[in-house]
Amino acid sequence: MTVEIRPITLPERLGTPEAAEFERYADFAIDIEVERWGDDRFAYTREEMLAMYRDDDYEFRQAFAAWHGDACVGRSITWGERDAAAESGIVIVEVAPAFRRRGVGSRLLERAEGVLTDLGRRRNTGWIDFPLDQLDTPGERLHPPDGDASLPAELPSVRFAIRHGYVLGQLERASVLEIGGRTAEFREASALREAEASDYRIVTWTDHVPDDLVDGYAAARARMVLDVPAGGLDLDPEIWDAERVRVHESHATRGGRTLLVAAAVAPDGSIAGYTELELPPGKPLAFQSDTLVVAAHRGHALGMRVKLANLVRLAELAPERTAVYTWNADENDHMLAINVALGFEVHGFGAEFQRG
Repeated sequence: MTVEIRPITLPERLGTPEAAEFERYADFAIDIEVERWGDDRFAYTREEMLAMYRDDDYEFRQAFAAWHGDACVGRSITWGERDAAAESGIVIVEVAPAFRRRGVGSRLLERAEGVLTDLGRRRNTGWIDFPLDQLDTPGERLHPPDGDASLPAELPSVRFAIRHGYVLGQLERASVLEIGGRTAEFREASALREAEASDYRIVTWTDHVPDDLVDGYAAARARMVLDVPAGGLDLDPEIWDAERVRVHESHATRGGRTLLVAAAVAPDGSIAGYTELELPPGKPLAFQSDTLVVAAHRGHALGMRVKLANLVRLAELAPERTAVYTWNADENDHMLAINVALGFEVHGFGAEFQRG
């Protein structure tokens, strides 16, 4: 069967003839998430994906699609920091079930990696998500440099990564917290924590960082990639300033997402830690994206405080959201201990591979 691979052009807006291929590309990505998880809980909508892809001030993105006639049967996405000093980029490849093991994935990967090669990047990073039941596959297992979890080596996507020279660098624990009916519990726990609090104060906001905190928030976000466990991965620093924070907020809200943030402010006015919840449109859930306590401010229970404060806000502002999903490095014992104490339960793993 003939399969053509070509780059995706981003339309100005959806619902136009020029948007047809992008829309089929986005719908294919949704279909893959449904295949993997049984529903579209983790899938971006067309609107969210377009807003994300068009946000290219600080990150570049290049998408390719595999076509069999008018049907999108595979896709790749490459992205990374625009910083000239960056040495790596991220690649993801997905292929429709009927077209797997026919070389389509390898062709998509070659195109995706070519983007990084042309930019002079020397490392490629990719990740694969796995529902929990797939981790019971028998046979040889792969172990990342840090953490206790392991991955079956015989999973097709794992074999694909290894065959193309990628090495398992880290496993992330994917967890879910059912929050329905727990508002009073979270409110009481948060109040107790605040009554015992140190000099750090908790500040919350929706979508837009207060102007007097935006520089400190940008500095804290820049620490995320530096202060969290990286396992065997070599990660590029991320340059954050007030403008990048505003761009981040803008593309989230343009795509229909709401951002709930709780931050710990140190006595000197700096942001000592924060947690961000993303509320995707039309879904009864939230994603806990970043949570960080800056290394210099650890030891004051700030991680638990900001998480409790944000869970209370979520329950008050969006009571229809009854589950929170989050991802943490398997070796991040401290943050995982906070999650377990709150009641998060494992539902899957994400594997990060790197080559170069």
